[in-house]
Order: sequence, then C-alpha cells, then structure tokens
Amino acid sequence: MDTITYLITQDSKLFLWLNGMHTPFFDQVMFLFSEKLIWIPLYLSIMYVIIRRWKKEAFWIIPALALAIVFADQISSGLLKEWIQRPRPSNEKVLEGLVHIVHYKGGGYSFVSSHAANTIALALFTSLLFKHKFYTWLIFIWAAFNCYSRIYLGVHYPLDIIGGVIVGCFSALIPYVLLLFVRQPIAVSLQRETRPAIKRLGIYPALVFLLTVLGILIYSACA
Repeated sequence: MDTITYLITQDSKLFLWLNGMHTPFFDQVMFLFSEKLIWIPLYLSIMYVIIRRWKKEAFWIIPALALAIVFADQISSGLLKEWIQRPRPSNEKVLEGLVHIVHYKGGGYSFVSSHAANTIALALFTSLLFKHKFYTWLIFIWAAFNCYSRIYLGVHYPLDIIGGVIVGCFSALIPYVLLLFVRQPIAVSLQRETRPAIKRLGIYPALVFLLTVLGILIYSACA
C-alpha cells in the first residue's frame, strides 16, 4: 500500500469515527453552526471594532481582511478542489450508507474545505489585529467548531479540514504582513497599543459570539 492510499484509508476511518458520534440535538446545533448567514452579527461586530479603533485606517484594514478571505476561498474552492477532485464523503459510493448526513449532501469536491480556510483566515487575521486574549480564544473556538461541523455533517474528511487550516493561515498572513508594510501608522499603532481601549472594544465580538451560540443552543433544544 503506497503512502497516499494509506493516508486516504486512515482519513476515511477517522472520518467515520468522528461522523458517527451524533445526536438529534447536535444535528441541529452543528447544522446551524455551519451556516454562514447566522454569523453576520459577528462579522458586523468585527467591522465595528476595526472602524471604531482605527478610524480612517479601517479603509485599508477591511479590504486587507476581505482579501485574506477571498484568497482562502479561491485557493480552496477555485484551485485545489478542481485540481484534486476528491469526492465528498457524502457522495462517495464506497461509504454509501455509512455516512451520517444532516440536511444536505453538499456539491462539488471535498479537498480542501473552504469553510475551514475562510474561518481560519478570519480568526488569524483579526486575532493578530486585535491582540485581545479573550477574543482570540473565542474566535479560534468558533473556527474549530466550524471546522468540526463539516465532518459532523458528513461533507468533509479530516484531511480536508487540515488542508483548509493551512490554506487559511497562509491566506491571512500574506495580506496582514503586506498591510503592516504598506501602512506604517497601523504597524506603529499595534506596537504601541493602548490596552484598555482595545480591551473595551474587543469584548464586543466576543459577546456577540456567546449570544449567538446561546441562541443556537436554545433553538436546537426547542426544535
């Protein structure tokens, strides 16, 4: 057995084990957690912090953040998925009847996960920007649950997630470094950050995240 075949076999085994741990309650929780629209309040709160903290410099920061997410999405969906063309586990004939699928099977290809790439890109870029410990912990917990939800829902393998994380990290770091190089005032502000000010602002996205999770849990319990 060659290395690639061995990796794919072990990846499928790990996927089936992780995907097999499900309950009706968490079916609903993971489905909602994976939905992009439900996190619009979180995205808006991040934009609010950037505009409030950096004011005119936000016109540089927000496009750089958008560029990080575009890079992540296009590299994962537009390049690697079409190049590798690995079927999703939910569409894999060999795994038919073994995969726990929640609401939808997903389309297109599997490797790498654009969900993982996009969420990690957002989490890494903003955590480097805000330098707020509580926010950093929560935004990476958010990204991790988003990644895991894709396995739980039956639309991605663990290796898809790992590949997406790598793509997301590179996609965030390149625009972030370029931003600091092009806009020296932003780099200086990050070096001389006034901790009380950014701590007061950084708490807003964290609270929005916690309230959204609470809403997901309450809705899933009542559904």
